Amino acid sequence: MGPDVSTNIDYLVIGAGPAGLQLGYFLEQAGRNYLILEAGDSPGTFFQTFPRHRRLISINKPHTGSDDPEVNLRMDWNSLLSDHPSLRFPLYTERYFPDAGDLVRYLGDFASAFGLRIRYQSRIARISRNGSFQATDEQGRRYEAKRLIVASGVSKPYIPPIPGIETAELYTGVSVDPREFVNQRVLIIGKGNSAFETADNLIESAAVIHVAGPSSIHMAWRSHYVGHLRAVNNQLLDTYQLKSQNALLDGNIERIERRDRSYLVTVSFSRANEVKKDLIYDRVIACTGFRFDASIFADDCGPALTIRDRFPAQTSEWESTNVPDLYFAGTLMQTRDYKKSTSGFIHGFRYCIRALHRMLERKFHGREWPHRRLPADPNLLMEAVIARVNRTSALWQEFGFLCDLIVVGSDGDARYYEELPVDYVHEGEFGAAESYFALTLEYGPGHDQFDPFDVSVGRISQSDAEHSGQGRYLHPVVRRFSQRTLAAEHHVTENLENDWTGQAAHRDPLRAFFAREIAAPKRPTRLGFEDEHNASALVARNGV
Repeated sequence: MGPDVSTNIDYLVIGAGPAGLQLGYFLEQAGRNYLILEAGDSPGTFFQTFPRHRRLISINKPHTGSDDPEVNLRMDWNSLLSDHPSLRFPLYTERYFPDAGDLVRYLGDFASAFGLRIRYQSRIARISRNGSFQATDEQGRRYEAKRLIVASGVSKPYIPPIPGIETAELYTGVSVDPREFVNQRVLIIGKGNSAFETADNLIESAAVIHVAGPSSIHMAWRSHYVGHLRAVNNQLLDTYQLKSQNALLDGNIERIERRDRSYLVTVSFSRANEVKKDLIYDRVIACTGFRFDASIFADDCGPALTIRDRFPAQTSEWESTNVPDLYFAGTLMQTRDYKKSTSGFIHGFRYCIRALHRMLERKFHGREWPHRRLPADPNLLMEAVIARVNRTSALWQEFGFLCDLIVVGSDGDARYYEELPVDYVHEGEFGAAESYFALTLEYGPGHDQFDPFDVSVGRISQSDAEHSGQGRYLHPVVRRFSQRTLAAEHHVTENLENDWTGQAAHRDPLRAFFAREIAAPKRPTRLGFEDEHNASALVARNGV
C-alpha cells in the first residue's frame, strides 16, 4: 500500500498555534477547502513549553469598565477573533499576565468549538513544488495544495556567530529550577525578554548574574514596541542599579571557552573604548531569540530570507517575495513592521490574518474587500471616522501599519474599507484612485526619544487642535492621497483617555479638513516644506 496522500487542497496551513487557528476560522467560515497540519498532538504546541517560566507578557484585562467587545479587545491580547462571545480569553483567567497553560487550554477549546480541520502529529519534514506544493511529514504522508500558508512561527533558536557558543546552554533547554544555580556566577547572553525572564528567576539563588549584549536595552514603555523589554521582566535592573552584585555588560562577547567546570568569556566593552576583559562563570546561557526554520524547503521553493536570515522576506500581501502562492501568517508577519508595531504578537497578527484572508478571497475567489458606501459629505465622513477611532481595536493594536481606507468617487459617493495594510493600499489598485483617505492611529514624531515620565517635557493641550500634529501620544491621523502621492494630512488632537469626541477639539477640525480636501484638485499641487518632509517620511516608512 502506498503512502497516505491528500490532494486537491486549496489552502494547506502549517501549524495549529494561534495563527493557524485564526486563519482556519476564517477559511472555515468562508467554506474553503483547507487543511491545517500540526506537529504536536493538540493546538498550541509551542506554548506548552514557552515561555520557559510560564508567565505570558501578553496582557489580559477582564475588567475594563466597558461592555463593548470591540473596545475590550484593546486590553485583551490573547483572544482570537470570532463571532462566539464565550471564546474570549478573559473568561479563562483574570490574571493580568496569564499562565501559558491557560492559553493552551483556550486554543484547544477554540479549535474544537469551530470544528477546524486539523491533522495532528504531522510534523513536516520536506516541502517541494511541482506546479502545486507537496508537503511530506515525518510519517511519509504527503499533502498537495495550490497554496501554502506557513503559520509555524519562529521555531528554531537564533544562535549568534560567537566562537564557542555551542558550549553554552540555550534558553530552550536550560533548567528553570533556581536551586540548580545556588551560589553560581551566571552569564546570560541577550538583552530581550527571554534573557531578563531567565535572570529574574535566578535573582534569589545565583551569586552573580551578568546580562550581556552589544546593543542598548530598549524599554517597551518608551518605544511602544511590546517586544522590547517589559517592566514585568526587568527586576534585575533594580538589583544592578542598587549594587546587588548583578550587572549589565554592554559590549560584544568575543569568545566562550569551556574550561573544566567553568567558562572563560572574553568581553569587549562598548562603554570603555572596546577594552577587553576575561571573565569566569559557572554557567553561560544564550537567550538570543528565535528564527524561522527554512531547512524544510527544497531548493526549488525555498523562500528568500531577511533580517539576519531570521524571517522570510514578504510582499505587502504577506506572500514570499520569490515563491508565488507561499504565504505567511502569525508572528512571521512581523517582517513587514519589524519592531515598529504588533504583527509579531497575537493581539496584532489576529487582524493581519483577517486582512490576509480578505486578500485571498479577493485574489482567488472574486470577493470584494468588505466596505460600505456613504455620500462624500464632510460631516458624514467626519462622523464615520470619529465613530471608528473611538472603538476600533485593529487600528489601535496595529498602529501605523493598518489603516481604514476611504475612496472618494467621481459620482459623489465614498467607499469605506476597514483594516488594510497601508503599503498594500499604496502598492495595489487602491493606490491608483484619484482621491483617497487613509486613517491610522499613530504615535507622534520622536515619541520614543524622550522619557514619558519626565514632567519637564512639554505636552500639547488636549484641546489644542492647532498644534495637534506635534502630539507624541497615540492619536488618529487622516491623510489624503492622489494616485499614491500624499496631498494633505490632518492629526486629530490627542486625548488622555483616547476619547476623540470633542466638538471643538476633534470634530470641527476634522470636518473642515474633509471639506477642504474633497473640494481640492484631484492631483496635488506642490506641498510646503513641512508637508514634503511628512510625505517623504511616510513614503519611506511604507515603501511606496
